[in-house]
Amino acid sequence: MTLAIDPRRPQPAAGPCFLSVRMGRRTASLLATLAAALLALPVARTARAAEMAPDGLVQFSTTASTEVTQDLLAITLQVVRDGPDAALVQAQLKTVLDAALAEARKAAAPGAMEVRTGNFALYPRYAKDNRINGWQGQAELVLQGRDSQRVAQTAGRLIGMNIISAGHSVSRELAEQHESEITALAIRKYRSKATEVAKQFGFGGYVVREISVQAGDSGGMPRPVMMQARAPMAMAADAPVPVEAGKTTLSVTVSGTVRLMP
Repeated sequence: MTLAIDPRRPQPAAGPCFLSVRMGRRTASLLATLAAALLALPVARTARAAEMAPDGLVQFSTTASTEVTQDLLAITLQVVRDGPDAALVQAQLKTVLDAALAEARKAAAPGAMEVRTGNFALYPRYAKDNRINGWQGQAELVLQGRDSQRVAQTAGRLIGMNIISAGHSVSRELAEQHESEITALAIRKYRSKATEVAKQFGFGGYVVREISVQAGDSGGMPRPVMMQARAPMAMAADAPVPVEAGKTTLSVTVSGTVRLMP
């Protein structure tokens, strides 16, 4: 860029000097680009700051719960057989399972007790030289329902099968009876806490940004009550399995983010 003053050109008596500026096209383009970038820089910084600084956002959760008596009993029975021939072992398992199914179905009733088969498996048995010298198989039958006495008494009548697990849980029907009430309580607690948080921080109120609602219970898997014996253990006819329902806690958790407002 070349800067020059023309002495032959008359100059005004007062005021700034007039300069004649000569520059190449490339220099002018670079200066224009630089000026545009400098003007845009404050705007970009402001937008980025607003995006990275979520002012007034608070995240927390609340939980409401109630204790209920478990109303669903599940009993799993199993038969185990072994022998030198796989087909023979499978046939023996099927015979016992078919007889147990026929007996259990006599007491089945919708809601009160349902009957279904469980795991049916056949495994090879190996000798010390890693050759197959026999087969072992197992078959399961599951009784489940809200009529605990019916389920327990039916399990006691199934000759040739052993109980490997029994446990109580909460049925879907019972859970749904309490779900609406617990959910409403959890939401009220969340709104109350949001109002209190806004007040403690000196804000006038809040708006919800995002929210989630999750339900659950404290019950676990059915606990084992008797391990499988090597040979079938016959039970006395109509002998009820000793079971007693426990309690569990149904809960609903509301979690989310709110923006505190002036």
